Amino acid sequence: MTEPRRADLLLTDARIATMAPDAAVPYGLLDDGVVAVTDGRISHVGPRGSAADIVPERTGSAHGRLVTPGLVDCHTHLVFGGHRADEFEQRLGGATYEDTARAGGGIAATVAATRAASDDELLASARRRLGWLAAGGVTTVEVKSGYGLDLDTELRMLRTARRLGAEDTMRVTTTFLAHTVPADRRDDPDGYVDEVCRDVLPTVAAERLADAVDVFCERIAFSPAQTERILATAVDLGLPVKLHAEQLSDSGGAVLAARYGALSADHLEHLSPAGAAALAGAGTVAVLLPGASAFLGEARLPPVGLLREHGVPMAVSTDLNPGTSPLGSLLQAVNLACTRFRLTPEEALRGATWNAARALGHDDRGVVAVGALADLAIWEVERPAELAYWHGVDLLAARILGGQLTLPGEPV
Repeated sequence: MTEPRRADLLLTDARIATMAPDAAVPYGLLDDGVVAVTDGRISHVGPRGSAADIVPERTGSAHGRLVTPGLVDCHTHLVFGGHRADEFEQRLGGATYEDTARAGGGIAATVAATRAASDDELLASARRRLGWLAAGGVTTVEVKSGYGLDLDTELRMLRTARRLGAEDTMRVTTTFLAHTVPADRRDDPDGYVDEVCRDVLPTVAAERLADAVDVFCERIAFSPAQTERILATAVDLGLPVKLHAEQLSDSGGAVLAARYGALSADHLEHLSPAGAAALAGAGTVAVLLPGASAFLGEARLPPVGLLREHGVPMAVSTDLNPGTSPLGSLLQAVNLACTRFRLTPEEALRGATWNAARALGHDDRGVVAVGALADLAIWEVERPAELAYWHGVDLLAARILGGQLTLPGEPV
């Protein structure tokens, strides 16, 4: 006689989009499935009747709703001071980016506001934005620094992100971002890069404040040579790397990212065939950011066909930030990935689950599979494509983190 299996929770009557990468059917869909959770991880997933030997402490029903992995937002800048709604208004009135920059706007305005904000103020505003993402089904988020541009503020941003992760409402990974050269260091950019490599990165590594290092490789930020110095230093310190690449021009950032085994290369509007081949060879994830593209009205779109041709995994993220993508809904990014970048709904949802987790170096989330974290989203929809189809509406019925209900919803 088979010994019964223990579980903390058995969720029944669920249409499960497992998003398993090797699934034989679209979305890895189980039309009538069950999920068991034990010690915060998924211990069983299968069709109705497959869990007859499981003895759960509690049983819940999804009532026929769609269950997916909790969403993963793999590229955000959600810790910052202030906002730039005034610039948005000015641009709609005819002002150019140069006009606002000369008036002290642009990234300089966010740097000033972030430096001026107290630790508690940074935490409170970031917590509010984190709540937006959680209400849209996100269970893991990446948070970058990059609006301090000095050692003290960059460290404060990363510590704030770590505090968010300690609150047990969201899984938070942190990234140190070499964003741009500070205005007062423009005459000595290489000296600033020296400082980042000599002082900033070793401190970040020693205090375990970042899970990865990112660099904005672009003509308005860091050159390929400067970027490579930062990447090489990060790798020497044992930190995984990623790259803002090919957003405004083809600077060779994708090839550079691949050379250093980057987890992801992000933006990629100007990606070349050589860059796509390099990403494919390195297993680097292409992170697409349709919110920024739409907000800026960019005519150039990432070459999705080229990424498909080379088999490069594509993730989708909000790029939540105050200047170019004030987007607080990952499902809206999924919709834009379909309507603007022409991803299929399945590609876009995989981009916000399994591929997004890969872009952060995780293989224990973004999928409904045995051994994965029991991070789930339950939606008021019937078909997975509806998550890309509907937009601007609240579709979340419940959000489960580590097997625990973390947002109000119908009890499960």
